[in-house]
Amino acid sequence: MSSAQTHEYKVVTFRESLIGDALDSDKLEKVLNKHAEDGWSLKAITAADVKGRIGPGAVEGLLLTFERPRD
Repeated sequence: MSSAQTHEYKVVTFRESLIGDALDSDKLEKVLNKHAEDGWSLKAITAADVKGRIGPGAVEGLLLTFERPRD
């Protein structure tokens, strides 16, 4: 019998608006804190081209990967 604990993962897209190119650190902090309240720990942040809701193009954004122990 294995005693290894399994985890679950969640990937959240963090994308900035089409106006301006600076990441909003306050907005990012709120996203991180919101998930921490639900028991998620930040595992990785990956820069990526993130598809928008309007049009075929993508904008620079972040993929936030969270991890928490499975119940």
